[in-house]
Amino acid sequence: MLEDRSDDGSYYGQIAIAILVLPDLAAVAFITIAGEEPPSPWAFALVLIVPVVWVLRRLLDRVGRGELLVLFGVVMSLGPGYVAFESVGIHGDLGALVLGLLFSTHPRAVEMSKSLFSVKELFLVGFFVVIGLQAVPTWSDLLMALALCVVLLPFNFASFYLMGRLFGLRNRTSVRTSLALSNFSEFALIVVAVGVDNGLFEDNWLTITALAVALGMIGSSLANAYSLQIVAKLDAILPDENESRLRANDRPLDTGDAEVVVLGMGRIGRGAYERFVERGDRSVIGIDNDHTVIEALHADEFTVLEGDATDHEFWHRLVVGGSAHTVVLAMALHDSNTFALEQLRIAGFPGTIAAVVQRPDQAEHFARAGVHAVINIYSGSGAAVADAAIDSHEDDCRK
Repeated sequence: MLEDRSDDGSYYGQIAIAILVLPDLAAVAFITIAGEEPPSPWAFALVLIVPVVWVLRRLLDRVGRGELLVLFGVVMSLGPGYVAFESVGIHGDLGALVLGLLFSTHPRAVEMSKSLFSVKELFLVGFFVVIGLQAVPTWSDLLMALALCVVLLPFNFASFYLMGRLFGLRNRTSVRTSLALSNFSEFALIVVAVGVDNGLFEDNWLTITALAVALGMIGSSLANAYSLQIVAKLDAILPDENESRLRANDRPLDTGDAEVVVLGMGRIGRGAYERFVERGDRSVIGIDNDHTVIEALHADEFTVLEGDATDHEFWHRLVVGGSAHTVVLAMALHDSNTFALEQLRIAGFPGTIAAVVQRPDQAEHFARAGVHAVINIYSGSGAAVADAAIDSHEDDCRK
């Protein structure tokens, strides 16, 4: 869900992913402890994996791309990972996790992770199919699964929201993180499956948990599809925040004296930023929610801020206290650009608005909404967006 919304690099997305790692670790630990036999004394020899991994890391530097990288990742996880740990009485899942951690600092770790993603999805789908084939759910199983969702998911949401506020996060960040985490992980299903195999749970709990996971994912997908609207409504009724107590990375954005604001610093946004600078407008600022993108742009001496441009408080500050006369909506998702446009209208922004779209119907929507310049990303570029915005602004000034 975070990847589909291009939020996996955002501040709230990084928090959600960091939290999700913890139950995964707990699940692997449970699977390991639930084994019927204690580990072999030879388990201490697993420290030899460290020099083996050093050699494998050097090998990864020379491995090509495509199928060879996928093959390397699979062999690495199954060989020194799964098989080595299983041979000394420790669950192989823990071994695969340890190998992944040891490779996580390698420069090609992200590339290999993406190449293995389809393999992981295949095994995960196969696991769900196997669980589904084991039993036919009864009405009582469905009612129990519904009860778990009704009781536990709202509790999940409230708990994560309160934890976020306790650690100095804003209302909207806490709410968006809580929405992303308000479902049952597939690891819950894996834990119950192991528990059933070891006689810790009755067999019907596997069916109940499978139904609860499925229902929770459906509910979470629906809620996150309207996350921006939910955040806006809850933010209006939740207690006000003391800005001095907020974490530095989560304080509302302030564009200062910038006259041009580019939202979304991907290929199009970056091109627009550079064209504004080329045409002599030095007071340009870019905004993106991806920390990695921000770091790279800072290294290239761009003036950029990290933050969520779908924040209504940001728009209020931009219009009331800022000096911007041009805003470029270049975010990856049309819904985010649409929400930002709505916030500009609500705040009464009097300046020029330019936007990028991917489809003709999106262009028509923005044109009806009064956007001054609309460019299709497949037929234009960042420079074209900037030129159209500058021309529109100059026309307005002449009028």
